[in-house]
Amino acid sequence: MTTTPALHTVLGSGPAGTTLARELVRRGHPVRLVDRSGSGPAIGGVERYAADVATPDGARAAVAGAAVVYHCVNVGYHLQVEVMPKIQEAVLGAAEREGARLVVLDTLYPYGETRGAVMTEDSPWNATTRKGRMRAELDARYLAAHREGRLSVVLGRSADFVGPGVLSSTLGGAVFPAALTGQPVPALGDIDLPHSYTYIGDVAAGLATLGEHPEGDGRVWHLPTAPARTTRQVLALVEERIGRPLELTVITEPRPFGPFDEAFMAEYAEMFYQHTEAQIVDSSAIEREFGLTPTPLEEAVDATLGWYGELLAAHH
Repeated sequence: MTTTPALHTVLGSGPAGTTLARELVRRGHPVRLVDRSGSGPAIGGVERYAADVATPDGARAAVAGAAVVYHCVNVGYHLQVEVMPKIQEAVLGAAEREGARLVVLDTLYPYGETRGAVMTEDSPWNATTRKGRMRAELDARYLAAHREGRLSVVLGRSADFVGPGVLSSTLGGAVFPAALTGQPVPALGDIDLPHSYTYIGDVAAGLATLGEHPEGDGRVWHLPTAPARTTRQVLALVEERIGRPLELTVITEPRPFGPFDEAFMAEYAEMFYQHTEAQIVDSSAIEREFGLTPTPLEEAVDATLGWYGELLAAHH
């Protein structure tokens, strides 16, 4: 008798959720990809599904039949403090009711300011910002739900994303199109400080691996992240590949630029410390435990430039 492979449900169809859905299909899992519209380009092996997971009914419908649920939902920056706790409550309740394991894509925000200390999974949670405290409270609740035996939960923390499909990252839609078209390239804060960037393919590989390995549950893991370099060094990789120097506009304090409008920057101001102190992520734990290797930054930049080049060509 053959058994049907277990359903893996991905909540959120942004860059992380979409890349993860593809990675899970590649690993042989049936995949449901959930967002509020249920629309978007067809992805082989992926069922698109419409649900609002900020509501208990929407979350229950989204996770019905799933063995593993991946929470990759994000909302507009100005809505996060209000909406993310509602999404957590609905998703936790739905996954618990379904008996599904829950894999949560997380940020570095709970650590708060580190004064440049290397971030490991044992770093203290010292967040003082609204969004940092909110994320820390959510994470404490996830881990408590696991400890209490309500359901199995694991958290994967990522640094700033970079990669194909990544638009609204500090190394995303404001940087690569400008670099490719000879426009001024914005760079935030002190670009001579080390700053970790996590390749979107490694976000997906890390989350998928956690989804396949229940022995990792009940804790935070840092997703595979290449050794930190300064932002200037990362931008130099872009320069090497396009064959000309970038015209950099260094933004030393939070102000609107490119795709980051006034509303976003007003909300982002409290997080600007991430660009005025070193942001160094150590992901050696997940690398050792599960044999994962982060994509070298050179390859990440190649893939990202290739994707943006195609995107720009398609718009001309």
